[in-house]
Amino acid sequence: MTTEDILLLDTPLLRQLTEENIGRDPNAVALDKRIAHAGLVATQVKYLQRARRKLPSYYEARAILPPLAFEQSSSEAAATRKSWRGDVCIDLTCGLGVDSFHLSRRFARVIAVERDAALARAAEINFRRLGADNITVVCTAAEEFLNKFAAADGRADLIYADPDRRSAAGRKLVLPEDCSPDILQLLPLLKQLSKRTAVKLSPLFDVAECFRLFGTGCNVEVFSLGGECKEVTVEMSDTDTEGSLGAAIAGRGRWSYPYPVSASATTAGFAPPYRYTVIPDAALRKARLTARYAAEEMPQAFAVPGDSYLFTNTLPAGAIPGKVFEVERMERFDPSCLKRELRRRGIRSADLYTHGFPLAAPELARRLGIREGGSVRLAFTAVGPTLWVIELKEVIL
Repeated sequence: MTTEDILLLDTPLLRQLTEENIGRDPNAVALDKRIAHAGLVATQVKYLQRARRKLPSYYEARAILPPLAFEQSSSEAAATRKSWRGDVCIDLTCGLGVDSFHLSRRFARVIAVERDAALARAAEINFRRLGADNITVVCTAAEEFLNKFAAADGRADLIYADPDRRSAAGRKLVLPEDCSPDILQLLPLLKQLSKRTAVKLSPLFDVAECFRLFGTGCNVEVFSLGGECKEVTVEMSDTDTEGSLGAAIAGRGRWSYPYPVSASATTAGFAPPYRYTVIPDAALRKARLTARYAAEEMPQAFAVPGDSYLFTNTLPAGAIPGKVFEVERMERFDPSCLKRELRRRGIRSADLYTHGFPLAAPELARRLGIREGGSVRLAFTAVGPTLWVIELKEVIL
């Protein structure tokens, strides 16, 4: 989307046309010859409809939503969990501005840096519509801005960056040095200019590698939403000397432990059958914190090695970072016997959960002669050399 498109969408006519068609099928809008610039209006209608869940504030403000920026943006659920506060915040990678907007509620002043002229213009318009008058948009490269900020003896309470993780060809990037800007190269300057630096990395990035690259005194947190890992965030402060590793789960809470995390799970004490099976949330598994969580919060539970399942006969009070099922039955995995049993019961499909198991769900379904999906739930794991199958009842938490 070009700067001209952005300016056109900001005109009274296209704002009115977008509003009048907000509830229609975008494809029908695009083909409606009565609508001026129908394709552009249809695009906005499409992404505003999607923003109702992902970016409700942007939807209510009828923000301008360039498609690629929308796809790559943080959700408001992820942005609102960021709790840093202070006077001056610099967002080095503004994009659609979702993080900048929510940081503006906690900082007196936010400087949003965006190298793309069209996105910078859209951010300015959107911040105006959102009523965020304490955000200044600067259209320049992050490196150039930082050098000028340093030359002016600038100092910030927080520098935040969510580097672009797409190559020029559209390929997804994971390593920080491959992303833009290269935060590792800029790190000495960032630490010079700010009391605190926070960097959002790819959800695929290895948490242990964070401490090698950014130092053992950093704080690393994995965030999940709806059971899916969304962010790995690294935070560095000029006052922090000890690091931490945590998992944050939307709607559940945060669990954080000093780094390096010490907790081991063994097969000692494994005594099936159990009353409950806990499937740890993606954030807990990604952060490799299942065993540590169990050691502190559910010492009566058995934690299957490898951030797999937790088996227990009692549940702790409060939120549990994962799905909790009652166990219908639990037995050693014998594919021939299980296949016969499923046929006898007339079960032709089942939800299959696999953690720490040598076979993936599609291969399991093939061997058992069933389809994936259904009301029957089967979980598979390995405890030591022994494979287990657990039939689960309805999720209770």
